[in-house]
Amino acid sequence: MGPLQNLKIIEFAGLGAAPFAAMLLADLGAEVIRIDRPGRPVSPLPEPRKDLLNRGRKSILIDLKSDRGRTLALKLVTGADGLTESYRPGVMESMGLGPEECLALNPRLVYGRLSGWGHQGPLAKSAGHDINYIALSGVLAAIGNQDQPPVLPLNLVADFAGGGLMLAFGMLAALLEVKTSGKGQVVDVAMIEGSALMMTLMHSLASMGLWSEQRGDNLLDGAAPFYRSYECADGKYLAVGALEPQFYQALIELLGLEDEAIMQAQMERDKWPEQTNLMAARIKLKTRDQWAELGGAGDACLTPVLTMSESVNHPQMKAREVYLEKDGLRQVAPTPAFSRSKTALDLPPPVPGEHTCLVLGEMGLSREEIAVLLSEKIVEQSEGKS
Repeated sequence: MGPLQNLKIIEFAGLGAAPFAAMLLADLGAEVIRIDRPGRPVSPLPEPRKDLLNRGRKSILIDLKSDRGRTLALKLVTGADGLTESYRPGVMESMGLGPEECLALNPRLVYGRLSGWGHQGPLAKSAGHDINYIALSGVLAAIGNQDQPPVLPLNLVADFAGGGLMLAFGMLAALLEVKTSGKGQVVDVAMIEGSALMMTLMHSLASMGLWSEQRGDNLLDGAAPFYRSYECADGKYLAVGALEPQFYQALIELLGLEDEAIMQAQMERDKWPEQTNLMAARIKLKTRDQWAELGGAGDACLTPVLTMSESVNHPQMKAREVYLEKDGLRQVAPTPAFSRSKTALDLPPPVPGEHTCLVLGEMGLSREEIAVLLSEKIVEQSEGKS
């Protein structure tokens, strides 16, 4: 199932962004085999079966510190189209699993590397998390209100957008290029660079003198009265995004503010504070859902701010089948949608080592050979229970 069904990817187990990239590839049909390591849980979550970032692949547990374990890993890599890893720089090389060794065995291999800071530079081997990467790339300073600390956009920007998405995108670009060159290569993804790339529009606006580095002072950061959230009568929130003039006009008419002269000066920044106060007072007169009903499917660009559980039941989300139930878990369905290459969720998130014997058998090892590897703790087979 899916447009990537003929691809085979070996994933060296990691956290956060790297599993997300592997999940995207698996969602679109790639066969993804994850190599887990003894004593190194792939997820900090207590229930592996519910860690949806790991859905859609098989798990083999190999002791990569042993020579025979590394040999098994290299054998897997030899028969693969791609590999993903997210260890600190130098770790894969120290195990004899770096790009040089892997590409020597499989010249068509696409070797995907994901790190926070990249493999060069003074911070390359330092620890870090999403908040650190978006802090250094200029993202964090731009989000939030004036005179308040920057607001964290969860870990969506560096981990998942700048990291996981960029890794999946880079892997697919390199896999496509292999078809013409016949040669594999290394895809080096740094979350700090990916998060910086997400700021391209803001850099464009700044070059035109249209973006201030003062937080909460710009068109898209909450300063504009027509692009921000407002509290409603019930304490819930409404999102307003009426940027274009025709949508702004629809908004102020819906709010009953079209006769207020000051509201006609949409792009006069000195009027924004007073406009914001007028809109806030008007929106506070009704509940979130009352405004949502009034806004309906019109062009006022007015939507309720929903929680995750509320989002599941919204008619638009149902119409697009955004959520589904699989293996007893609510999940976001694979995306994007394809007209011919239908996608579907296959394997549930595995317990580390759940598919060890299955994968070894698919590699051509006999039952006797597998039994020896198990007895010598080169590999481990779990029972597949959380």
